[in-house]
Amino acid sequence: MATFRSISCLLALLLCLFDSSEALLTPFSAQQNMSRVGNRHHHPYISTRHVSKTTPSNHISRREGKRSHHQSSTSLAAADERKPWELFRFISQSSKFVTLPPLPFAAKNPVKRKVGVGETIWEAGNPNNFFNFAPLDDVVMGGASNSNIDNNTGTWSGKVTDANNGGFVGVRSTPFQGGSLSLDMSQCKGIEIRFRRGNGKRFKFVVRDSTEFNGICWTTSFDAKANGSVRIPFSSQVPTVFAKTVSGASFNVNEVVGLQFAYSKFEYDGKLNNNFDVGDFALQIVELKTY
Repeated sequence: MATFRSISCLLALLLCLFDSSEALLTPFSAQQNMSRVGNRHHHPYISTRHVSKTTPSNHISRREGKRSHHQSSTSLAAADERKPWELFRFISQSSKFVTLPPLPFAAKNPVKRKVGVGETIWEAGNPNNFFNFAPLDDVVMGGASNSNIDNNTGTWSGKVTDANNGGFVGVRSTPFQGGSLSLDMSQCKGIEIRFRRGNGKRFKFVVRDSTEFNGICWTTSFDAKANGSVRIPFSSQVPTVFAKTVSGASFNVNEVVGLQFAYSKFEYDGKLNNNFDVGDFALQIVELKTY
């Protein structure tokens, strides 16, 4: 039994590796058509007008400055740097998000939980959380950035480098109750994030309505001021795959299965994140709740 599960897990990770590696070798135009887009349940707060190749967000300042000469020089130097790829770190990180299909005699019916307005989804240090966050950095695509998160304090920190053509770090929720739970958020308009630190950097918050490892990310960018909060409306999320916007998708608010934060040098469709620096970073995630 243990051998079977080990082999299955290894095969799943190899598929993830192939999928991620393929994204590095696939031309820009082809990447935009990689995701599977199907018909999704309509919800009054979900607007399909935001799925065009634009980047709407109510949380980004309209005043966009140019990246400093120092930042650009540092990024260009790091981009030319090559570091050995850490296979074991890739496996360690990716394995936390792979849910193996249950054996026929052990299969359980999936549970869908209806979430009300004002309900806490996750809170730092709360023993009743039904998921944890775990790092998922650019090592999954050959990069060398590294981050860690303490779920007791919510402190996510690390170091970003664009060596090996990388340049992002992230944390992603582990499968809800081991993959047996999904959330129906049809009564809610969005998710409110309480945080500390951040130093004014621009982060992305992602909601997932598919368990596909590289499925559509329903993304919203926000600037993290010190000790603040931000609301993420479902109606202004941007559907992306590998930071490329996709068209023709609709958000399934009845089937939320994952949440994610990312700090990346890229915004959308190859545009740079103007509130990004390589080097050390930190964000303390305090609480996620619906509104």
